[in-house]
Amino acid sequence: MPGKKGIHFGGGNIGRGFVAEFLHNSGYEVVFVDVMDNLIETLQKTPEYTVTEIGPDGETKFTIDNYRAINSKHEMEKVIEEIATADTVICAVGPNILKFIAAPIAKGINNRKKSEPLAVIACENAIGATDTLRGFIEKELSEETKANIKDKARFANSAIDRIVPIQPEGSGMNVMIEKFYEWCVESKPFEPASPPDIKGVHYVEDLQPYIERKLFTVNTGHATAAYYGHNKGKQYIHEVLEDKELHDIVQNVLKETAHLITKKHDHISKKEQQDYVQNIVKRISNPVLKDNVERVGRAPLRKLSRKERFIGPAAHLAEMGEKYDCLLGSIEMCLRFQNVEGDEESAELAKKLKSMGAKEATQDITGLEPNHPLFNDVQKLVEKVQGESK
Repeated sequence: MPGKKGIHFGGGNIGRGFVAEFLHNSGYEVVFVDVMDNLIETLQKTPEYTVTEIGPDGETKFTIDNYRAINSKHEMEKVIEEIATADTVICAVGPNILKFIAAPIAKGINNRKKSEPLAVIACENAIGATDTLRGFIEKELSEETKANIKDKARFANSAIDRIVPIQPEGSGMNVMIEKFYEWCVESKPFEPASPPDIKGVHYVEDLQPYIERKLFTVNTGHATAAYYGHNKGKQYIHEVLEDKELHDIVQNVLKETAHLITKKHDHISKKEQQDYVQNIVKRISNPVLKDNVERVGRAPLRKLSRKERFIGPAAHLAEMGEKYDCLLGSIEMCLRFQNVEGDEESAELAKKLKSMGAKEATQDITGLEPNHPLFNDVQKLVEKVQGESK
């Protein structure tokens, strides 16, 4: 009987260092799919690579082998055939790329050769990313497949948490990654069957609390440190958190999101969330990660969008009539992250702020309606940043 096979869209550091490590350790053959010629060619010529986990207690190294790599730009039919015979399809490509990978996944599902349904899991920093991907896939499915979708594929949302810093020069395919991880996946979509046997995945009935806790703590805290750090000329995240003033700012922002999380999700106690916050601050303060401020800050437009790490929690708090002053500080610093070398979104942000009025820019960038209780406070920040850049 042939072994298990996992398709992974995205041959970058998250794919090679996080997802592939879990699949490899669970006995899967991994098939990487990407459009980057150099990356795929290098993977094809490299029979194995090393994942180095770094933590407070030192390093642990793992060898990853038993993988193949396909360039979907040139060999799409091959990708479709691999999906038709795979056990899982996982992706870490960025939320904006999901629509581009939907067609081959849909064709693979249409041509399904295995009797068991395909498990589809998106590993993106976005709420409901697999639902989003499923929406794109369903537009491409045949009517017959749609009618029998549960026999062909199961779609489960997930929440991932692991820091992958900028890699040392000359790393090749090797990946350095933090030791801590959390990968939660919905269990209900797989019922009555068992979910995929992937060691290290935590299957949960209700994913929403885990997604929100992660997004509004890890991502909010990490990005707050990055934007304040960039504004103060810091190079690394650990340097930001060594600065008492900036450390206190990050802690105060996370007090606001902690209040939201414990109010919304009864089963998460104040103490549990406080411990979670301090663990996160400790993790992102790790100097061994050498986590670059610009890397963490990139894509400010996505990070300022309606359901993301700043506007999302601030909007919830505003609707509840609760305090969100510290989150406004994070939003302001994110608005100031403009024209950063190597980050297209920071240049696009600068253009929007220059070409639009404050009200239009606030609506366009954040997705907030003008009658939302948060809108006026954010518009004031947009006006302030626009006024200073003239």
